[in-house]
Amino acid sequence: MTVDVTETLSQTVHPAFQLVRQHHVEALDILVSEYKHKVTGAMHYHLATDHDENVFLVAFRTQPMDSKGEAHILEHTALCGSEKFPVRDPFFLMIRRSLNTFMNAFTAADWTAYPFATQNKKDFQNLLEVYMDAAFAANLNPLDFAQEGIRIELEDGQPVYKGVVFNEMKGAMSSPSDQLYHQLAHHLFPKTTYHYNSGGDPKDIPDLSYDELVTFYKSHYHPSNAIFMTFGDQSAYHLQEQFEKLALSKFTKGETIYSKEEQRLTAPIEVQETYAVDAEDLKDKTYHILSWLLPKTSDVKLRLGMRLVEGILLENSASPLRHYLETCGYAQSTGPIMGVDDSNYEMTFYCGVQGSNPEHAEAFRQGVLNILQDVASKPIDKDMVDAILHQIELHQREISGDGTPYGLTLILNGLGSAIHHNDPIHAWDVDTVIAEVKEELKDPMWLSNLIQVHLLDNPHRVQMTLVPDANKSALEAQEEKARLAKIGATLTDADKAEIIAQTEALKVRQETPDDLDLLPKVGLEDIPAELPIVQGQLREIICNGVDTPLNLYHAGTNGIYYQQVLIQIPDQIVKSPYFNLLSVLMGEVGAGEYDYLQLQQLQTAVSGGLGMGASLRSKTDDKGQISAWLTLTTKSLTDRFDAIGLLKLAFEQLRFDEKDRIIELLQQRKTRWASRLSGSGHSYAMQIASRQMSALAKRDYDNTGLGALNWLGDLVAKIENDEVAYDEFIEELKSIHRGLMLAPKQFLLVCEEHHSERLVEEVQIVWDKLSVDQAPVYLSKVEQDDSHADQAWLIQANVQFCASAYQAVEVSHPDAAPLMVLAGYLRNGFLHSAIREKGGAYGGGASYDGNACAFRFYSYRDPRLAETFQDFEASLDWLLNKEQHAYQLEEAILGLVSSMDKPGSPAGEAITACYALLHGRTPAFRKQLRERLLNVTIDDLKRVTQTYLVEQKPVKAVVAPVAKKELLEQLGFEIKKVN
Repeated sequence: MTVDVTETLSQTVHPAFQLVRQHHVEALDILVSEYKHKVTGAMHYHLATDHDENVFLVAFRTQPMDSKGEAHILEHTALCGSEKFPVRDPFFLMIRRSLNTFMNAFTAADWTAYPFATQNKKDFQNLLEVYMDAAFAANLNPLDFAQEGIRIELEDGQPVYKGVVFNEMKGAMSSPSDQLYHQLAHHLFPKTTYHYNSGGDPKDIPDLSYDELVTFYKSHYHPSNAIFMTFGDQSAYHLQEQFEKLALSKFTKGETIYSKEEQRLTAPIEVQETYAVDAEDLKDKTYHILSWLLPKTSDVKLRLGMRLVEGILLENSASPLRHYLETCGYAQSTGPIMGVDDSNYEMTFYCGVQGSNPEHAEAFRQGVLNILQDVASKPIDKDMVDAILHQIELHQREISGDGTPYGLTLILNGLGSAIHHNDPIHAWDVDTVIAEVKEELKDPMWLSNLIQVHLLDNPHRVQMTLVPDANKSALEAQEEKARLAKIGATLTDADKAEIIAQTEALKVRQETPDDLDLLPKVGLEDIPAELPIVQGQLREIICNGVDTPLNLYHAGTNGIYYQQVLIQIPDQIVKSPYFNLLSVLMGEVGAGEYDYLQLQQLQTAVSGGLGMGASLRSKTDDKGQISAWLTLTTKSLTDRFDAIGLLKLAFEQLRFDEKDRIIELLQQRKTRWASRLSGSGHSYAMQIASRQMSALAKRDYDNTGLGALNWLGDLVAKIENDEVAYDEFIEELKSIHRGLMLAPKQFLLVCEEHHSERLVEEVQIVWDKLSVDQAPVYLSKVEQDDSHADQAWLIQANVQFCASAYQAVEVSHPDAAPLMVLAGYLRNGFLHSAIREKGGAYGGGASYDGNACAFRFYSYRDPRLAETFQDFEASLDWLLNKEQHAYQLEEAILGLVSSMDKPGSPAGEAITACYALLHGRTPAFRKQLRERLLNVTIDDLKRVTQTYLVEQKPVKAVVAPVAKKELLEQLGFEIKKVN
């Protein structure tokens, strides 16, 4: 309900603000208050709740009209020092001096936001002061622009480009899906800001000047163009008092930016573009995509209507458009961009395929339009509409927070609307809009007509065929080289002297210690004494006549229950690469009497989906053993018990007779996996470097590493064309399935207390009888990589990802705690400066991994190779031979403890507690580890550095572009390539 603003309410409003309205979101039990700053017009939305994790965000409407990256580079540079905090790097320094549960900054297509979250009130105040000053009083030092954005340096007398964002975007734009999106947007949005790459195109970033950056800051970062959003248990009055004191009182009314409608196409267009692929075989590497520009997102009823259209067409494999795209025969998978995007000023709709060839463009377009025409020609099945509405309600009710804090998730859901001067309350409280839509749904042709009007009859349609180009990477590198050569040819001695002077000035700035007393901080004394661990109840149910544990957790889940089956995975199964493929099939192929299309529809109607995965950890005291549990998962609203029986059916009676579907799923997995490599290059590099250091590290490298992707590609090609090979493959999966059915089980249920007895009873009824095939389990052996050599894997990328790994101890060993602290200590004190600031990589650091039982260094989107490995080793020399300070140790410990204490969702915390127990991480074990961390000394860090790092030779790994092959061979790496 919306509350009228009255005189009584205004008594609690800060005098600098006026209360516009209040609205209670009943489904979330949150009171939303909307305020407007009287002088500047800045908007403040406060989401009042009893959560102690308070969230702050300030966002600006930023609308670049080129692809030079000014919005993105400004986001970085604004965090490099401000009027009140004139230190070089307050953002990263505050990460270390804080108990934050989230700190970051985002550049979207038409906004830039600065959010943080913390449970500590003192910490909140500290971060608020730093963020407000960074946003509204940034120093924008030219040297910081050079470091974070773009600069020219001389190497061997020749100019080269350097800059953190420049290298970040080189890495980002090596991803085929990023190239697909930005090239498509270029055509779909002819005139508005979305035509351009707000992150910056590496070809255009060198054109950005410092003066342009400052101008952009002055025209966009003003309170009149700002939106504040807060969440938590602090009062709006207190927050506004801080906003006014810290920034707003210094401003008068400024310009407010408004989004513009796009110039509409009068007829559909077809375009062909290229993307870089460093491979000889270009077959089956084309993307086809259709996109439509829809009306403005401010039309909330249409917005939800198009969400329903997306669900009808694309929700699952039984949905008509997704079914066509998955089974069309000329592509390997659906595309990476699908469905409605309502984050911009005007909505868009996408559908596409990948793993195709250029000649199928016409068949793709006609096939999609035929499906749309067929669906639009008749009423939509009411059960299907109800199933999609069920999914929307489930999503609306669910309290998230296991990755991004719950409050920040809510804020980001509403931010797009506020940015575009629309009403964000509709994003938080969809019940009113659902009621309006249900009225429209009384017309059986309403959704069909939306498809007709906004897709079939809409002339603003772009079809893009994105084809692979084996020469594009080399050509782009040559163009950059030629541009630099042209610059070099025109440089005068004075120009060179100026570049050298700037390089030296930047180096001096980077090496000058900051006055840390200028920044606020929290200390070890602010850390809560106890580690909060959720406690559950151990119950028992009968499963096949055997007493079987059921772990019951009561939590505030807002009317949703989470039910899981936990199966202890036999060792031979967990090490089989075929095991991962079984999880691809569960819930995606048929089960029992249902084929896969029917099972997909059932899932959508009664559950939040069915999942199968694995929770794997190294044994706490033996790196040679794996603690392995299979997880079968579902969730649903508490008035729908069918999900519990459906989960059992999908696993117990999983069908292996749908050959076309099984091959289709494996092909999809291969294609999607291959298209996502460049975003996780550092994870692969660390995995490669530590692959022989524990049983689990070896298993993960063999089954989920880059070599496993090649194995999967070979397997798919083999079983597609060889009946005998396919039959052998299915027998392997059946054998694994039998082994899992026979293995010991437990159950997990998370729900609100008043629903628990009825749900426990339902789990008992469903799992009372289980059909188990007692035939023996035989698994074939798969050849594995037992090399201990330094390895370099070549992928499609424009930058490197480097890693070094040292054998370390199990997590129960007393030295695990100092190794954990050491990672943060080296990152904060040496690696961040050496690898990111000086080296130009987007990121870098170190970590102790208790599963790999390894200490690992890494870099992310890195322009360097050998120099980075030198920096890894130099960090050890720095620790052992330079003066060290107590505050650095405190910062490293703070970072670890805040990550351990970080809250999750109510359900997520319960699930985490259960899994910890399964893997031997008891509350006593976790508390002991936390105490050990708090007691680590600098002498401990030096001792473990000498013992585990200095006295060992590391294993090195690189994930790198194909063009680096020769250099990597010279550096002594064993070369491997993703096929």
